[in-house]
Amino acid sequence: MRVLVTGAAGTIGRAVTLGLLDRGHEVVSLDRVPEPDGNETPFHTVDCADADAVAAVFAEESLDGVVHLAGHPDEANLPDSLASHVLTTAALLDAMVEHDVPRLVYASSNHAVGRTPRRELLTVDARPRPDTFYGVGKVAAEALLSLYADRYGLDVVSCRIGSFLPRPETVRHLSTWLSPDDGVRMVEAALTATAPGFAVLYGISANTRAWWDLEPGRALGYEPLDDAEQFADTVAPAAQDDEEAAHVGGPFATPTYYRPALDRLA
Repeated sequence: MRVLVTGAAGTIGRAVTLGLLDRGHEVVSLDRVPEPDGNETPFHTVDCADADAVAAVFAEESLDGVVHLAGHPDEANLPDSLASHVLTTAALLDAMVEHDVPRLVYASSNHAVGRTPRRELLTVDARPRPDTFYGVGKVAAEALLSLYADRYGLDVVSCRIGSFLPRPETVRHLSTWLSPDDGVRMVEAALTATAPGFAVLYGISANTRAWWDLEPGRALGYEPLDDAEQFADTVAPAAQDDEEAAHVGGPFATPTYYRPALDRLA
């Protein structure tokens, strides 16, 4: 497949780009930052919130799918969160419809359900319970993806990513870790699954202590191979562990992240 990867210069973007290339796919890279040193793919310096610039990329490149990883990865006010996660997704979806690109894989987040109390294995049928405006942006983007899947027949897979890191660093990560290798496996499965329509999966590795159900991902061909438990002996307990385990969003569900939706002058 010839795939556009947005946010290609970011941490997960670099891993996914290299992983897809290793698996024989062609990658076209897009990011709002300049082309990084060592890049070997066609690279477009474009802000995904600029619909005209996005459309121009689609007009120039022949694409089979999109992996949308771009977006501010932390909390912001509500307008900025919606712009970063929803408006960028809208620009891509409109360009996909215009240029007959049928497949999108979206980097959603566990924070779309982060305010869910931590009790038992969480399924994709759980209602959205965002823990932050970041999470609200991911929920709204998922709703937009659902609309375009129903309206235009696009195949879209929303990957609610846990903790994408080289290795787990906290006790919570032993449950939420997504290894770089499994991240690539997840994206490729979402790109190549047969007619998923609108689908949601949880983006974590095969963790012994997993908080989220992996079966929806397996139904799409995602078979994670790594397990955070191999690092359990290297992760030291910390004072905040119990607080971070109270909700599936961990620290994002704590008062540290409470803020008004709108920034106003005093």
